[in-house]
Amino acid sequence: MRIAKHRIVDALRDRGQQARADWVERELPERVDPAKHSGLLATLHLDAADLVDAPSP
Repeated sequence: MRIAKHRIVDALRDRGQQARADWVERELPERVDPAKHSGLLATLHLDAADLVDAPSP
């Protein structure tokens, strides 16, 4: 299970957290592993379950 980086960036921008969104764009890979980055997601107050990509058919 991976999260597309743009979903994290979009969620942060929707909250008006432009600086955090810019940092995420620079620092995280295109496909984010929620297990590896769980601490960061918690710090950003993001729930991985809300951001995970829908499975491909």
